[in-house]
Amino acid sequence: MIKEEDAIELLNSYNQTHIVNLLKKLDEVKKQELLKQIDKIDFGQIMELYDNTKKEIEIKENKIEAIGYLDKAKLTKEQKEEFDKLGEEVIRNGEYAVVTMAGGQGTRLGHNGPKGTFKLDVYGKGKYLFEILVDNLQEANQKYNTIIPWYIMTSIENNKDTVEFLEKHNYFGYPKENVIIFTQSELPLVDVDGKLLISKDLKIKEASDGNGGTYSSLRASGSLADMKERGVKWVFIGGVDNALLKMADVTLLGMAIKKNVQIASKSVVKANPHEKVGVFCKMNGHPKVIEYAELPEKMAEEVDENGELKYGESHIMCNLYTIDAIEKASKEILMYHSAFKKNSYIDEDGKEVIPTEPNSYKFESFIFDAFEFFDDIAILRGKREDDFAPVKNREGVDSPKTAKELYEKYWNRQEKN
Repeated sequence: MIKEEDAIELLNSYNQTHIVNLLKKLDEVKKQELLKQIDKIDFGQIMELYDNTKKEIEIKENKIEAIGYLDKAKLTKEQKEEFDKLGEEVIRNGEYAVVTMAGGQGTRLGHNGPKGTFKLDVYGKGKYLFEILVDNLQEANQKYNTIIPWYIMTSIENNKDTVEFLEKHNYFGYPKENVIIFTQSELPLVDVDGKLLISKDLKIKEASDGNGGTYSSLRASGSLADMKERGVKWVFIGGVDNALLKMADVTLLGMAIKKNVQIASKSVVKANPHEKVGVFCKMNGHPKVIEYAELPEKMAEEVDENGELKYGESHIMCNLYTIDAIEKASKEILMYHSAFKKNSYIDEDGKEVIPTEPNSYKFESFIFDAFEFFDDIAILRGKREDDFAPVKNREGVDSPKTAKELYEKYWNRQEKN
């Protein structure tokens, strides 16, 4: 571990004198905790990310082109049967695993706790988001006579609450030996002057490094090694907040196998040109997802010869990878994006400051930032009413109300069929 004098020299070199002052005031136990944290932080990387917040994001239109996809609804009977057979074989052979990204809190929903512990008011009795995911996995297990290993990525902030919740509910009947929980990595929060924030527990304040950290966290936690030991060949990664997420879609899996690609994804058509979702495209010949905030207005509204949006395939966090693709992505350095947010901190007088306006940068990579390290991606267009019922906002679009309606309508249709 780094020595105190070396830590002071390091902090001073990056103009973090407020942390030097804090270090000198702490008792020995707290000092050792802070030194341990300082030792792990890449200050050069953090300052580079901070410097990047002053630069404009520029996407040159001529580098971008529309991307191909297959529409699930338009597959021939023979195509679908072939894909389904290929996909089913992998799952039946125990060569398939599922990862759920569950590091977020339910704050935007007005829920005090991890997002996965939010209860969606369906059919009058309600189901927790984790419970809905278990239903989906158990359905696949029953159908394909297997038990899919389920890896849940939490954050340091919500790990304890998540584990306690799942234990209390007995993992909703999922075999505990096939549930593996791991935490994602974090990065420090930086204020507008490039100073790292101090938290209430007198450490450097950190936050999860975005869902792009899933790959490296799988490797660092030993979960990737565990998958290999189990003989897993394909890995699905999805979020915790889509009530219609299909985590074992044999058509998607079979399509990926048939097309001989390392990564695949399910999309739905954008509801309108300015819907706040990332869209698939190709950039410099490689697959890419452009976030809604980074897509120029002209491109967002562009249509093809059929009158369909040229960049209309939404990324809905429904991604599939070979185990080798996960390994590769875990070793790549992804691009980081900055988000300017409100974060409380401890000032130099030891008082907690709760800002009323955004005051600091959170750095995060996105899961789709790894796509560009691959030559191709297979995209299967699904239907919004079958595949996408996000629970993100307290009211309005993508709220519990809209998710409940989509969920109930979907299952009512299934019962009729």
